[in-house]
Order: sequence, then C-alpha cells, then structure tokens
Amino acid sequence: MIILLDAMGGDNSPDANIKGAIKAVKDLKEDTKVVLLGNEEIIKSKVKEFYGKEDIKEISKKLEIHHTTQTIEMEDTPTIAIKHKKDSSMVVGFNMLKEGKGDVFISAGNSGALLTGATLLVGRIKGIDRPALAGILPSYKGRLVLMDCGSNTNCKPINLLQFAQMASIYLRNTFGKQSPTVGLLNIGTEETKGNELVRESYNLIKEKAKEKNINFVGNVEGRDAFSGKLDILIADGFTGNIFLKTVEGVGKLVKKSLKENIKKNIFRSIGAIPAMPSIKGLSKQMSYKEYGGALFLGIKKPVVKAHGSSDEKLFEFTIKQAEQFVQNKAVEKLEEEFTKNK
Repeated sequence: MIILLDAMGGDNSPDANIKGAIKAVKDLKEDTKVVLLGNEEIIKSKVKEFYGKEDIKEISKKLEIHHTTQTIEMEDTPTIAIKHKKDSSMVVGFNMLKEGKGDVFISAGNSGALLTGATLLVGRIKGIDRPALAGILPSYKGRLVLMDCGSNTNCKPINLLQFAQMASIYLRNTFGKQSPTVGLLNIGTEETKGNELVRESYNLIKEKAKEKNINFVGNVEGRDAFSGKLDILIADGFTGNIFLKTVEGVGKLVKKSLKENIKKNIFRSIGAIPAMPSIKGLSKQMSYKEYGGALFLGIKKPVVKAHGSSDEKLFEFTIKQAEQFVQNKAVEKLEEEFTKNK
C-alpha cells in the first residue's frame, strides 16, 4: 500500500507532516509505505535538522520523497490553483492517486482546492452530485460523523439526502454500524423549523429514507448531537463547519479551564490527584486530535482532509487512519452500494 502525503500543506508544514509520517510508519503494516510530496531539498534539510540523518531512507525503508516544485497556499483561489500549479504537492498527489501510483492521498492544505482537485482530477462516483467531508467527532460512548463539515457551503436538498446516504453506507462498511441513526442539524426538532433548505431537506430525507436505507430520526438541535443516540449529523458545509469549529473551541475552553482551576492552589492540586486518570481520559476523548482526518466521501479514490492546524500527533493518527480506509475498502464499498441504491 502506498500512502501519499502532501508534505507542504497545512499551518505547521512541513515540520509536523514529516515528524508525523516518521512516527506513523513504525506502526504501519510491513507492505505499507508513505511518500512525502514536496520540495525534496526542504524535506531533506528538515529531516537532517530533526533527526541528524542525511537521507530519509536512513530512518525507514517505508519512507520516500517525491519532488515537487510548487505549493498551493491557503489564500489561493481553488480552481485557479489546481489549473495553474500543476507541479504542486497537491495536484501531483491527485494525479498519482488517479494513475494508481498511490492508494490514498492526505492533505492538510487548502480545503477548497482539495475538493476542486479531487472532483476534477480524481473524479466523482457516478450518481453523486457533490462529494463531502465526513468528519468524526467524539460522542457519548461512541463517535459522531458530521457530514458535511466544510466542503460545500451552498447546498440543495438532494445534496443533504446524498450526504445522509453516503454517511450511512460509510458507517455500515467501515465501523460495522448496521443501522446508524441520522439527524438533520436544525434550530428545533419540529418539522416546520429551520430555513428553506433545512425544511425541504427534512421532507426529502423523510420521504426517501426507507428507499435509501437511511435510519432518519428527524431534526436534531446542536445540544443533543453528542447524547450518544445519534451516529450521523447532516448539515450543509457552511453550517457544519461553524458547528465543528465551535465544538473544537468549547473543547479547548473546558481543557484550559480545568487545568487552571486545578492549579489555582496546592489543595486543589492535591485533591485532583485521585481523579487525574479520569480527567486525562476525558481530555483525550474530547480532543479532535484523537479522531484524525475527514474522508472525502463521493470521490472515486480515498482522499483524506487532515485538519489545517494538524500537529505531528494528528498527522501520525491520520496516516494510520488512512491505512484503515484503504484496508476496509471504504470507497469501493461506498461506490458499489450507492450505485445499487442511487
């Protein structure tokens, strides 16, 4: 298996990308290797700086470098960047994936360019109007798939129906959840609540639920999303991304406030000692870094969007997660089942 990693994408590139890859390969299967896409001179200089090695192959036989001369920046216009930066780490990654020179492509770079490139260069699964990001979030005693978490800011009801269908297939085939519950993110649970998009989407999903094998439970308010009763939360990419970033912010607030309160005085610090295993467990459960990247559902081959601010730990986890996506044939099963029930 070949995992293609955009070494130049993300807020902390290339340092975090390289360090994460080097950590990840230690736990990957014997026949799996990671190819770092980016400027070879920069990557080699970083490897020497971090590990004192002249060549990345001295660290692991599972690591390679594929030289590229350009980088797609966060401020670049997606379509223009994909068309004109043909030797960028992102475009080269897509072309290698399409040509069978890789099994999965990971990037923490420009989300719009990633969606544009995946759609134009790799291609959509037949019958899917818009691919979308399936982000995984912590939930009570489980996980919650947020679909879409940022790739489609303007949607139609048919898009949200397909998001629900794709996410259901994804959970069934990848995590063994046979009848995942699906909710529509809204400002209230009543059928009449929400804007025109949400109301029309509600009616369409409800009407097609049985035919599309969707276990639809209706509208869900944000405060109930993590109750453990819901497996999939559907939203347009604009709303979904705001929801995602808000959740991440609240998680950071809780973690920071907890630490500050424990350290306020010696008595609190001593009193917290017996509870530290539980506190650390809660902190780990709430951290988005424990849930890796988001798979672009609807693309013909596996494309994973790593968090833009990924550090080495998150890159490490995302690479391991990507290996699982390929092993579980997540994309092949999605295409097979979606085509059957389109």
